[in-house]
Amino acid sequence: MSKSVAIVTGASQGIGRSTALRLARDFGAIVLVARSREKLEATAEAIRQSGAEALVVDVDLGEKASASVVVEQTLSAFGRIDALLNIAGAVPQIDLFEMTDDQWNAGMALKLHGARRLTIEAWPALKASGGSVVLMSGNSAVTPKAPYAAVATINAAIVALAKAFSDRGITDGVQVNSVLPGAVMTGRRRSYLEHWAPLHDMTVEEATERFPREAGIGRYGEPEEIAELMAFLVSPAARWMTGSAIRMDGGEVKAT
Repeated sequence: MSKSVAIVTGASQGIGRSTALRLARDFGAIVLVARSREKLEATAEAIRQSGAEALVVDVDLGEKASASVVVEQTLSAFGRIDALLNIAGAVPQIDLFEMTDDQWNAGMALKLHGARRLTIEAWPALKASGGSVVLMSGNSAVTPKAPYAAVATINAAIVALAKAFSDRGITDGVQVNSVLPGAVMTGRRRSYLEHWAPLHDMTVEEATERFPREAGIGRYGEPEEIAELMAFLVSPAARWMTGSAIRMDGGEVKAT
């Protein structure tokens, strides 16, 4: 019997890495996708130690040809795809009136179009296996503000894209959902706080305490908590859940 196979993008760090490690408990093989081969190899080693297989595919998902490379290597190695978790994509937080076209386009290319192309490329295999797809958005999709207009716009587009895929998936037998995390303490967030704090005459510790308080939440989320939600969404227990946009943000978004 062939192993169940999950592709995780953005698997070199943060939520993507935590998700890949969590899914190794449920899937026989994890395909790790990101740009940094060194970081991916470290994740792969941890997965192999847990008893699952791991395949590293170091590509830039912002490039058009990357989606076919990921799918071809996955099918060559394992012969099937059961789950695709589109987590890759960092969009800079730059004021709406200051972002250049190149900055907008770079964010779109990686997070939105990268996920769109990879999902389409993997779709025949997902249809054959009756598989699942998750697209990573963010709660800024429903709380857009000028300082992060690009990420909010892209996140909103991802929610709509996931909904469109799920509509097609009802016919094709492919489950599709999106996840909207709030403030999660990843390495990228720590770097942002280290940059932001001195600009506002604060220590990093003061800035770290201030953000959750202003957001109206008790604490930052942890990557492992989002990973558990991801694992649930691609598990048999969540099979009837499709077309949903699930917020996990500690109560930051007050609307229902």
